[in-house]
Amino acid sequence: MTIHAQALLFDNDGTLVSSLESVDRCWTRWAAEYGITAEQFGRVALHGRPAAEIAADLLPAEVVAEAVARIELLEVEDVPNGGVHLLPGTKDFLDSLPAERWAVVTSATRRLAEARLDAVGILPKTMITADDITRGKPDPEPYLLAARLLGVDPARCVVFEDAPAGLAAGRAAGMTTVALTTTHRAHELDADLVVKDLSALSALVTAQGVEISVRG
Repeated sequence: MTIHAQALLFDNDGTLVSSLESVDRCWTRWAAEYGITAEQFGRVALHGRPAAEIAADLLPAEVVAEAVARIELLEVEDVPNGGVHLLPGTKDFLDSLPAERWAVVTSATRRLAEARLDAVGILPKTMITADDITRGKPDPEPYLLAARLLGVDPARCVVFEDAPAGLAAGRAAGMTTVALTTTHRAHELDADLVVKDLSALSALVTAQGVEISVRG
């Protein structure tokens, strides 16, 4: 299978990098600080959603802003503690792409996204974060904004995601979707193509755009 695209849009956590251990550490501490029980926490979808939306699901409105600032601080401070590492294939795949052909589209805040990406040496020319949008994934707004900034028709964009919420956002934006089974099992992911991680893919840059193929 070969996918033809003019722009490639990547989620960050679980797609380019892994931060699961850090997320578990920080959100567990955060929940304890705000008196949130394990049962309450378990009822809320976490992965792939902005922290502000998660906090709003769990806490009174008057403390959400403070709580969001607190989880951002905890996660940023945890980055040097082994809080992030590159997933297989990330560096080689991104290195094969022109900077103007791809963007990172993350539910994290800009401060947290930059901390995690800087820690692993990824410097995207274009990045959409929770600070840039009003509606997070699964709403298509983040991906549509990335396409607009890159000057590409959404129908010519490919979204790379590990979470159902992000894949739903990509589909709603009218984009081709590629799912990575880094945090979910294949049967949980609704996408045009499902692979284990970016090491399973190769990219060929042409005058028309980028051809994405499954290796071997």
